[in-house]
Amino acid sequence: MIRLLVVDDSALMRRLIGGIFEAESDFVVEIARNGAEAMAKLHVFEPDVITLDIHMPEMDGLACLDRIMIERPCPVVMVSQRTESGAAETMQALELGAVDFVPKPEGAVSLDIDSLAPRLIEKVRAAAQARIRPTLRLAERVRAKVGRQGARPALRRGSAPTRAEGTRAPLRPLGSDGLVLVGTSTGGPQALDALLTPLPADFPWPILVAQHMPSSFTGALARRLDKACALQVVEVSAPTSLAAGTVYVARGDADMIVRRQRGVLIASAAPAASTFRWHPSVDRLVQSAMTVVPPERLVGILMTGMGNDGAATLTELHRNGGYVIAEAEESAIVWGMPGELVKSGGADAVVPLTRIAACLVEAFGCR
Repeated sequence: MIRLLVVDDSALMRRLIGGIFEAESDFVVEIARNGAEAMAKLHVFEPDVITLDIHMPEMDGLACLDRIMIERPCPVVMVSQRTESGAAETMQALELGAVDFVPKPEGAVSLDIDSLAPRLIEKVRAAAQARIRPTLRLAERVRAKVGRQGARPALRRGSAPTRAEGTRAPLRPLGSDGLVLVGTSTGGPQALDALLTPLPADFPWPILVAQHMPSSFTGALARRLDKACALQVVEVSAPTSLAAGTVYVARGDADMIVRRQRGVLIASAAPAASTFRWHPSVDRLVQSAMTVVPPERLVGILMTGMGNDGAATLTELHRNGGYVIAEAEESAIVWGMPGELVKSGGADAVVPLTRIAACLVEAFGCR
């Protein structure tokens, strides 16, 4: 049984969310009206996963989350407002250690909750299986480890990534118009922070990111990463020319595609295609890139996330001469997407998150 603690100051939301999971045969549900009550129940109920509202009296969700991650680390799914300030608070919650979030229903909550229920159940089930690290947050651990080890650890078998049997030599840059394609989902904002912050401002290829997330949150994600990185980070909401030293985050609720126009690579936001389950779609991003860039000039990276988005197309990229990195199980919050890639034989290297940036830095000869 999965022990779920629902924390919300709204009696209606507690009843609706609690009812969704009480109807599932494998959940035991406990309720808390605010952060202070949640902390009182944390060590008694010992939840496997928590849904946590942000705006509450006595102790708000961010303060509660911070204490949870210090006192008894537990997977947390935030219940977030779709406003600009709500998006910024959600990014802060993910940085503090929340695994995922779900936007609050808009309009008639009691009506919209039915459409939200399947995704909420999926996210909470995935979160219940997530790996949570104590106290020191993921990005802080990565920065500390990179600082101790130096910027350019050597790529050696054993101390470095596990390379798939029979794969090519480590990646080397080919031409000026190659692309790095990154896919991630649950746990992705923390992983993106860990991947991007060690990279230098003169990184030679554009980096395109498909992070499963609603449109009201991807802008906040891009802004937060931009402040943390030497690279420029922007959200793609209109046709945009691709340039080195820049990270392009796909707009949520849409797909990012790559095309070539008059010799220039362009990224655009396209309406979400119904043939793909998750959006922004990693599979569609990789498919589009392979139509305009030779495979040997593409690097694919698939990190933490539930499901299998990106596994099939990155396996195809690998077989056609591209270079593909999968995050290792030991570091992934949810090893669904990278795990499927590894199972399909599509990874040139299986790399702990703390090592992926170092692999790119060394491969491209960056300083």
